[in-house]
Amino acid sequence: MLRFTVTTLATLVAFVMATPSNGAPYAVGFTETTITASDGNRALVGAIWYPTSDTNPAVAVGENPVFFGQMVQPDAKIQDGRHPLVVMSHGFGGNWRNQGWLATELARAGYVVAAINHPGTTSRDVTAEVGSALWLRPRDISHVITSLIDNPTWKPAIDPANITVIGHSLGGWTVLELAGARMDMDRMDMECQAHPEFAACDGLAELEVGRTMADRAKLADNLKDERIRGAISLDLGLARGFTPASMAAIDIPVLVIAAGAPNPKIPKDLESGYLIEHLPADLARYHNLPGAAHFSFLPECKPNAVILLEQDVPGDGIICLDGDDATDRSDLHQQTITLVLDFLRSLKTAS
Repeated sequence: MLRFTVTTLATLVAFVMATPSNGAPYAVGFTETTITASDGNRALVGAIWYPTSDTNPAVAVGENPVFFGQMVQPDAKIQDGRHPLVVMSHGFGGNWRNQGWLATELARAGYVVAAINHPGTTSRDVTAEVGSALWLRPRDISHVITSLIDNPTWKPAIDPANITVIGHSLGGWTVLELAGARMDMDRMDMECQAHPEFAACDGLAELEVGRTMADRAKLADNLKDERIRGAISLDLGLARGFTPASMAAIDIPVLVIAAGAPNPKIPKDLESGYLIEHLPADLARYHNLPGAAHFSFLPECKPNAVILLEQDVPGDGIICLDGDDATDRSDLHQQTITLVLDFLRSLKTAS
């Protein structure tokens, strides 16, 4: 005989309210947002994707001469019920649009997804003056979470007990910090002496990260956000600065997805593999995505995109190149979406 407690019944009702009828996906609502950073000195520009049952005309978001966009309904009504929250962190020189393809599919599956630009390390705004303070990246993600769950508009729609963070490249470093990993710049300096070819080392030098002892102390701070239930890394860099002890102490599930194509600047075995070497085995999942290159986690490129990128900045065409074993980027995206959704649903089951 089945017995339901009040808590169990409430959980079941919430689950039903947040699940599309007949298993059908939701439409995707969308709004741009600007949140003032906790220090009051910076604007965190970004966007929110969310499930909706509205049938308003859809428009393309993130569309430009290089990338295809995604179809969303601007300012649609959010679906009733409480939904899990996912917050995304872009890579070095990226922006909130970079994983819009993933955000759209997560919203279609019933998640509220937020992404912001990280001042100092975002598109057309890479500056040592601001970007050197890498510790602000995880703090800004935490501030976005607080802002959303305290906001009268979003508070009723978000389940504060079901929050996950996803990051690509330097964003992967950001979400591991939020999970509890801690940075040791002395350790990273030694890694860059041993592996000067690492892209992470180029970025640290460009941003002048850790130039003062005070900065190094801030980078070593514990930036864990206790509200986060899971973390997902998409081909991260800068992993080797994390202390093994801090990674071993992480107590939430972590999904690590590595780009399978060989890349000496972001070698999967020494970056993503370093995480798996030190994360608790019972909490870590690892997937090497065959055919994926580092930038395969960016949107799908248009046919003439490589030419346009090379004309603008020689060498930037790499953004649209996948690994030799890839079929096409849309297939790599679909594989990633499946892995991410399986992981997110396992968090819900574990609760």
